[in-house]
Amino acid sequence: MSLVLTHARYQFLESVRVPIAVIANAFFPAALMLFFVVPFAGDDPAAATFATAAMLTYGVMQSSLFTYGVGVSEDRELPWDPYVRTLPTGPWPRFAGRLITGLGFLGMAIIPVIVIAALLTKATTTPAGLLLGLAALAVSAIPFTLLGLFIGYALRARAALAVAQIVFLPMAFGGGLFSGPGRAPAFIETIAPFLPTRGSVELVWAAVSDFTPSVTSMVALAVWTAVGGLLAVRAYRRDEGRRFS
Repeated sequence: MSLVLTHARYQFLESVRVPIAVIANAFFPAALMLFFVVPFAGDDPAAATFATAAMLTYGVMQSSLFTYGVGVSEDRELPWDPYVRTLPTGPWPRFAGRLITGLGFLGMAIIPVIVIAALLTKATTTPAGLLLGLAALAVSAIPFTLLGLFIGYALRARAALAVAQIVFLPMAFGGGLFSGPGRAPAFIETIAPFLPTRGSVELVWAAVSDFTPSVTSMVALAVWTAVGGLLAVRAYRRDEGRRFS
């Protein structure tokens, strides 16, 4: 465990030495809250609650894809990475340290959104709902973390950044994160249940309110999680075989 924490500390310090990455991680979800949710939905308790949950999901998705997708690919291009991966401790300490670092960046992404919602909107939930919502956010981070790991181990840094951006925006819009339940355009409502973003946000909506998630969205979320896991493992093994065999 001490080795895991050492890796987590090293990776966190390495990340915060690039301030723009830390600022961007927290800025965009908070900015969307201030510019769109507060003025247009802040006075409606139900709408503000749904919109806050959607922005939290947006922050989790952004942080997971870019922290792991871009972060892993950048690490792979440094001489330090292959050296660490050849050490007798195996891949677990470094991988676990990366997960802990990712959780730290998730916190940076969602805390400003929660503060803005509490101070500037009428979004409301119970203490139990808040705890369930945080648990739902942790679950919703899994498919995006796996997709990020797949991108990170499969591509070089420049390509990983471009692909993460290409994946991120269509999924955010297509999953209906910028509209409440049933309020998106017909085209979005048709495709949203088949995207992991929709399943993720519906989990959070269900945790903080009386919303009932659709079966299609939950099945799609499970499928995306399984596929993301398979792709991440395959990309890791492929990278391992290519670089160390």
